Amino acid sequence: MGTAEATYAQHAVWFTEQAGVAGTAYHMALGVRFAADLDRRALVEACAAVADRHPVLGARVVTDADGTPGLAPADGRASVTFGEWTDARVAEELARPHDLRVGPLARFTLLTAADGRHLLLVCVHHLAFDGMSKDVLARDLADAYAAALAGTAAQATPPADGYAGDAAAERDRVAVDLPAAREFWARHRPDAADVVLPGLRRVPTGAEPGAVVAVALPADLVDGVGRVAGSLGVTRFELVLAAVHALLHRYGNRGVPVGVTLSTRTPGQADRVGLFVNELPVTADDPAAGSFAEHARAVRARLREVYRFRHVPLAHAVSGLRPAPALTAVSVGYRRRGDDPAFAGVAAAVEWTLFGGAARNALHVQVVDGPTGVDVGLQHSPAAIDTDAVERIGGHLRTLLAAVVADPQRPVADLPVLPADERERVVRVGTGPARAYPDVTVPELFAARVAAAPDAVAVVDGDVRLGYARLDAAAGRLAALLRGRGVGPGSLVAVALDRSWRTVVTMLAVLRCRAAYLPVDPGHPPARQRLVLADAAPTLVVTAAAPDAGPDAGPPVLALDEIDLLAGGHTDVDADAPTTGDLAYVLYTSGSTGRPKGVAVGHGALTNLLLGLRDLLDAGPAHRWLHLTSPSFDISAVEVFLPLVTGGRVVVASGVSALDGAAVLRLVRDAGVTHAQATPSGWRVLLAAGLGAAETADAAGAAGSLVAVAGGEALPVALARELRARTARLVNGYGPTEATVYATVEDVPADPDTVTIGRPLPNVRAYVLDAALRPVPVGVPGELYLAGAGLAVGYRERDDLTAERFVPDPFGAADGRLYRTGDRCRWLPDGRLDFLGRADDQVKVRGHRLELGEVTARLLEHPGVAEATATLHADPDGEARLVAYAVPRAGSAVDAAELRRHLALSLPAAVLPTDWVLLDGLPVGPNGKVDRAALPAPARRDAPEEATPPAPETDADPVVQALREIWQDVLKIPDIGLHEDLFDLGGHSLTITRISGRIQQRLGVEVPLDAFFDTPTIAEIAEIVRQSREEL
Repeated sequence: MGTAEATYAQHAVWFTEQAGVAGTAYHMALGVRFAADLDRRALVEACAAVADRHPVLGARVVTDADGTPGLAPADGRASVTFGEWTDARVAEELARPHDLRVGPLARFTLLTAADGRHLLLVCVHHLAFDGMSKDVLARDLADAYAAALAGTAAQATPPADGYAGDAAAERDRVAVDLPAAREFWARHRPDAADVVLPGLRRVPTGAEPGAVVAVALPADLVDGVGRVAGSLGVTRFELVLAAVHALLHRYGNRGVPVGVTLSTRTPGQADRVGLFVNELPVTADDPAAGSFAEHARAVRARLREVYRFRHVPLAHAVSGLRPAPALTAVSVGYRRRGDDPAFAGVAAAVEWTLFGGAARNALHVQVVDGPTGVDVGLQHSPAAIDTDAVERIGGHLRTLLAAVVADPQRPVADLPVLPADERERVVRVGTGPARAYPDVTVPELFAARVAAAPDAVAVVDGDVRLGYARLDAAAGRLAALLRGRGVGPGSLVAVALDRSWRTVVTMLAVLRCRAAYLPVDPGHPPARQRLVLADAAPTLVVTAAAPDAGPDAGPPVLALDEIDLLAGGHTDVDADAPTTGDLAYVLYTSGSTGRPKGVAVGHGALTNLLLGLRDLLDAGPAHRWLHLTSPSFDISAVEVFLPLVTGGRVVVASGVSALDGAAVLRLVRDAGVTHAQATPSGWRVLLAAGLGAAETADAAGAAGSLVAVAGGEALPVALARELRARTARLVNGYGPTEATVYATVEDVPADPDTVTIGRPLPNVRAYVLDAALRPVPVGVPGELYLAGAGLAVGYRERDDLTAERFVPDPFGAADGRLYRTGDRCRWLPDGRLDFLGRADDQVKVRGHRLELGEVTARLLEHPGVAEATATLHADPDGEARLVAYAVPRAGSAVDAAELRRHLALSLPAAVLPTDWVLLDGLPVGPNGKVDRAALPAPARRDAPEEATPPAPETDADPVVQALREIWQDVLKIPDIGLHEDLFDLGGHSLTITRISGRIQQRLGVEVPLDAFFDTPTIAEIAEIVRQSREEL
């Protein structure tokens, strides 16, 4: 048989092999176990007869002048080799590469064990084999073995039709179906959105060493699946496919396509060994609102639509698709098989599911439906997804199928996926340590420290040094004055003061009155201050100076400039201490409607926080805490109260701007500060000023002497590494104001690979839930809910908002509450919480879901970037543009082009920022967080910008001229621009191969096939050609 043109499927496989990303993914195998009485001679003859009957097994790959592949007979036929049957030898044979240009495409290996049993391995490259070929080959092998035993091999079934006409017949079918296929895929183009799977670190970009997890399905469940499928009017395969789609939906995926391998065999190809399949994506409409029965029928309908175009390669019908080993991140393979063929005179069993050792998808669900049961295997790459997580996925699929069998009319959104034991573990993992803390409040804890060490220094503010007794006396005097102005239990006192020792005195005095304090930052815009005071309606406002009288004087004012707090006077020694049920403070945060909302925090929650941090940090008299934060930012409560209830010292940074890193570090050195907290933005300022650096020891103190607490926003890994290297300890804290500053914490290790928000503090519980308040599996994103002793009372005078955000706790006490944080998190297998960003930070860019935090994190990994953020900007005409903002490090020459190349290494091209803004610094709000509203808008673009080409752009350049002619001839498109994307022009594996071959013929340069993925334009390929010529 002469040379035959490769089919579309064979060409796609060949292209992937030549691109170097196939690995062993295309190694297919069939095994047959034989008893010791096997007739080896007859088996060898049978293998030869099968190879003669199916010439494709003895083929090799040849290419024409354009590089287009074809199949031709190899110089030698497929023959049997022998060896010892060991696990290592089996693995070696399955992984051994095929020399495709030499052939043959099949190998027969007979392995013999020490006890005389035999294993025949038939290893065939995918170019010549598919799933149904296993049935054909096993049957023919058994027939040929029987004929060889009988001495009738010469009269065996004549050779099946060869493969010479396959490609031509396929072209004719595709020509007929292509117009309708293009119209169909235009309406149902698969969205390449990222897939969410438990334990998934990344989606493989090529074939990788793989593993298989077997999923045991009980016989009654298999019977139930068949029964329910029949009642719904769907096949077992369609029901399994619908179940996989439903499981992906329950993981939070929407519109994720699932790859399905469809047979393209014609009746004349039914008894042939060969590659007769086409993988196509099947998407499912959002099934949340309907029953599983409706969902399964909808999946059946969509699969039937796709099946109409099974002969048309997707890349021919859809432009812009880049060739890849896997069409989709998740795929399902389903094969029905009959009974094992009987081998005459010897006991034999067929191994249908031998695994070639490579994984192409993030997850491939392989289902073999046989007469004795259903085998389900989950193929995956352990480097891309944890095998433990894949085992859990198998349990989820089994649980979901059991629920479907029990009630197929159940809504998809209500289908359980967590087995009972896993659900219990997921709920339990978020429970912080149980601690029986005393039923006391800050004033009581502070009073105990006063009694224990009255002369110890409590507060330092410049030249002012107050011992515990003196601070206690000042707070008592002010408390007496407050009572005289009508402040008492349940009152709210606004504290409109900058950081100072007087602010500390005022906070203590208010609490001693059994009142709550309301911080109002004098640095905030007057309009916001008025809005907060009007909404909160405090009993009294404590200020530094008396305000000017006006027509709208507002609440009464107590001006501290008119009071000597350190003089003698009345005290409140007989006053009752507050209880843990009293309010401690009210703090206003921004509201989505523009109206700030007041978060009311009780003494019990504040005490739990302080004692939990005391245990975590081993806080005591030796600790000196920097009070750098505005009192209107909730972490200031830690800076003030934690040292005061543990005998430590508050070092007030009054008159020092948090943005003046050098001044802050001088204060740290001079005051002997041991502990400080700041937002990541604030820590960047201190690091830039030389925190912990040996060369700035005079300003920053000894390297690594400070315990750093980071909170308020996500802590990037690069910043954490640098900060951890320059401090004695780094704690990353997470918590909304509604959960009293910090709810979870992580002790960041040296040189961390990742930074999480850790685990809950004592008596705090954390849950990651779906929209129906059900726990999601480990590794699956959901919304973080908090519960336990740290929750705020609610929103002041906002019962509606309190009821919306604080919901009943289905996991705790009957009267328990959960707080909806609005943050997306996931549990890691080790029990830590991974923070993924705000729910409203998840945007969709050109159809792809994206976390803005991921763009920021990747930018900060570049060594030339000091600060970064990203946001979605809407033009006046409504166009949404992803904008990246970056602050280069001092001395760095990084530019937007370099940063775009950096992001392209880890983000899909479709979600790369379209606009770049380089700044001297990111705007920071009063709370120390990046103020996105203050970010400058990107420059207006009336038309898309094209990258500056690396070489001349005109046809006068002979390389460009040649490339343009090659592309236009192969693609049959006139006037192709130098910067037009090959894949957007309809390029696919066949056209890339031809273009590469023409370039080699005409210009004498071999351009690697994978180069077209990263540089898919004429201008970029021209640069590669020039560089290659210079190296010759």
